[in-house]
Amino acid sequence: MLPTPVPDASATHQVRGACPHDCPDTCALITTVENGRAVRVQGNPAHAQTGGVLCAKVSKYAERTHHAERILTPLRRTGPKGSGQFTPVSWDEALGDIAARLAHIAARDPQAIQPYSYAGTMGLVQGESMDRRFFHRLGASLLARTICATAGGEGLVHTLGAKVGMKVEFFAEAQLILIWGSNSIGSNLHFWRIAQQAKRDGARLVCIDPRKSETAEKCHEHLQLRPGTDAALALALMHELIVHDWLDHDYLARHTLGWEQLRERALQWPPERAAEVCGLPVEQIRRLAHDYGTTRPAAIRLNYGVQRAHGGANAVRAIASLPALTGAWRHRAGGVLLSSSGSFPVDRAALQRPDLLAGRSPRTINMVTIGDDLLRDASPSFGPKIEALVVYNSNPVAVAPDSRQVVRGFAREDLFTVVLEHFQTDTADYADYILPATTQLEHWDVHLAYGHTDVLLNRPAIAPQGQARSNAQIFRDLAARMGFTEPCFADSDEALCRQAYGDQVDFDLLLEQGFAPLSVPDAPFADGGFPTPSGQCEFYSQRLADQGLDPLPGYVPNHEGAGTSADYPLAMISPPARNFLNSTFVNLQSLRDIEGRPLLEIHPEDAAARGIADGALVRVFNDRGSYACHAALNGRARPGVVNGLGVWWRKLGHNGTNVNELTSQALTDLGAGPTFYDCRVQVEPLAS
Repeated sequence: MLPTPVPDASATHQVRGACPHDCPDTCALITTVENGRAVRVQGNPAHAQTGGVLCAKVSKYAERTHHAERILTPLRRTGPKGSGQFTPVSWDEALGDIAARLAHIAARDPQAIQPYSYAGTMGLVQGESMDRRFFHRLGASLLARTICATAGGEGLVHTLGAKVGMKVEFFAEAQLILIWGSNSIGSNLHFWRIAQQAKRDGARLVCIDPRKSETAEKCHEHLQLRPGTDAALALALMHELIVHDWLDHDYLARHTLGWEQLRERALQWPPERAAEVCGLPVEQIRRLAHDYGTTRPAAIRLNYGVQRAHGGANAVRAIASLPALTGAWRHRAGGVLLSSSGSFPVDRAALQRPDLLAGRSPRTINMVTIGDDLLRDASPSFGPKIEALVVYNSNPVAVAPDSRQVVRGFAREDLFTVVLEHFQTDTADYADYILPATTQLEHWDVHLAYGHTDVLLNRPAIAPQGQARSNAQIFRDLAARMGFTEPCFADSDEALCRQAYGDQVDFDLLLEQGFAPLSVPDAPFADGGFPTPSGQCEFYSQRLADQGLDPLPGYVPNHEGAGTSADYPLAMISPPARNFLNSTFVNLQSLRDIEGRPLLEIHPEDAAARGIADGALVRVFNDRGSYACHAALNGRARPGVVNGLGVWWRKLGHNGTNVNELTSQALTDLGAGPTFYDCRVQVEPLAS
């Protein structure tokens, strides 16, 4: 196979690519290059889902790529862990020492080596290909990558059968859109454009969210429920659909499993009961049920904010069940969408090569509990103590919950830590080696999406800056240093792009236009055919019953519910700051200037009771830690709930912490996911 030609770097030209970030939109990019430098990144107007429009964050991608603080050479630690003191070294020296250290540990037990990565890039090549081959061949511990979506994903799998749903473009034809647990303006911009079109055509938009977000302000109605009570609301909607017979009995009979059992449970949830749990007016619940039960077509855009509490998976199960009650799936503009990623025919076995484990079954560490796990000693139940950590595509010191514990683990002098990065993040400060990674404008990759159904290809627009190497190249280099001779370790990044979908996607079409739509039915479940074991929408999941779990969706209270502690009476959620994406972009001064400073949104009644004025410096605290930020009495918080906007880098905060100093390592009901929005705190004024 001949390599694909690269444009002449000396000429002004444009290169097609894909946004790598953890966002449903997965935009198609056009990068303008002048004299080998990226001067502009814009949306590709030829890609219908992108429509030539990018968010403010990714519009700054050229600035990020050419940032003066980019790490452009390997660095070795020279000061104490966390001090951020490093000196440049050669790739030969860095790779040689890293390989020797890993080989020494692996000779005793390779499970003492732990990879840690997530969605710093969503690319299939730079995110989950050569790295997995390397760690599989090594026999290192596996990582349960749970920090974002596993609870919701499990909820979908046990209801609809996979991460599938309605096609996003058909929301434009809906007459009612429930935007549930999503600030679409900030985190799903291209869906919001579709919803706005529907609104102009007469659709009613309803937002369901504990926070009065920018999206909630622009909808016709906002249900500002308590965090973690979404399942109770969904069950009350079912109650009203049943009582008023706003049901599609034919669809229920032909295409669902467990209707009688679900009906019995839903009838235990009259609106009065849900109103008490959710903190909502009874009439608001009744009105929403009426609108959903009598409007055709009705669509639900569900997002992952719903599932970041103890009962998150059950909440998703309950909400995902609603369209089957009303037969909304019969319409291409009806149904629910949380994630479309299950539609993509990715050949992960070809990319990741689990066969390299050669029959071994290493332990699995949950990335949510890394704070505790880094501090565990060897034991029969846990296995060996973690002696080496390789971090890439993630910034766990900033983004993992219970960060005081995370920092304690990373600060261990006996923990050998390697970080692949673009910048010296909070996590990189604790590395023994920082290896300079390429950005999206400098490497090959291929992508799926979880908000639409197009495959996207990313071509390198410019040469790697400085001595940066792609993630895949770094793991190729480490494999060579470790003596791994299997032919798969010689696959180039472009070859990996071709392997990701095999013959399921036309790679020539990807090369030609940068994207390729999947063949997905317009109304995928109009006649049933769900990818569940039964082929039906499973209200009753036999798979859950076989595990001894509740087979029906139900309301599972929060670990740390609002008003359940006298010491920490406030519930806290930590939705993303609009100008950051997780912890990415926090170091771009232009975006940080727009965002301003770390904020805690608090209701005026809660602020007055604590003597807190708008803009005042406050201390937010619980048993896990303390966080200093500024109070915002901006009308976005409901009584009893505070919103700690994240995720700032710790070292850019007021006292070297961020909101995850307060979040816990407790897990969700299914999927072993994080419970970031299930957190009790207290707030008090802090002298500036």
